[in-house]
Amino acid sequence: MRSVCVFRTIKRMTFADLGLSEPLLRAVTEAGYDTPTAIQASAIPSVLMMRDMIGIAQTGTGKTASFVLPMIDILAQGRARALMPRSLILEPTRELAAQVAENFVKYGVNHKLSMALLIGGVQMGDQVKALEKGVDVLIATPGRLMDLIERGKILLNGCELLVIDEADRMLDMGFIPD
Repeated sequence: MRSVCVFRTIKRMTFADLGLSEPLLRAVTEAGYDTPTAIQASAIPSVLMMRDMIGIAQTGTGKTASFVLPMIDILAQGRARALMPRSLILEPTRELAAQVAENFVKYGVNHKLSMALLIGGVQMGDQVKALEKGVDVLIATPGRLMDLIERGKILLNGCELLVIDEADRMLDMGFIPD
């Protein structure tokens, strides 16, 4: 009996295959990445098409880049307005919010997007000044966000994109009413 083996060459997916812009691809390459993870390959095209989605993946698999990268491309197509952020990313802790902000700086290096990081434990004055100038990306913890909304410093009716990162953890931490 003879056996037959069939070999098929599978092309390795790249970030370029996901539909990201050239300036963003340069930033990804400069950061040392060339191949998207499974969550990135699934999420990036959906976010670029402005589809609602829920992403679940292990820590360290690139979940943050799966929403940051397409958000940068989407937000590059417009302008910020004072007190009305164009996108909102909610994070359960200051540390996670700061990490996401670092990702926006790293990957948004070739874009002129403005960002504000709204977290407790720091002076509110600089955060309010950033909001008054207008921001494309608002990264916030629920407590500080609610405080600034109640003070009339933020209007969310211009928000086009919403990310609730680690939503399960936020619910566990007691943010259900917020």
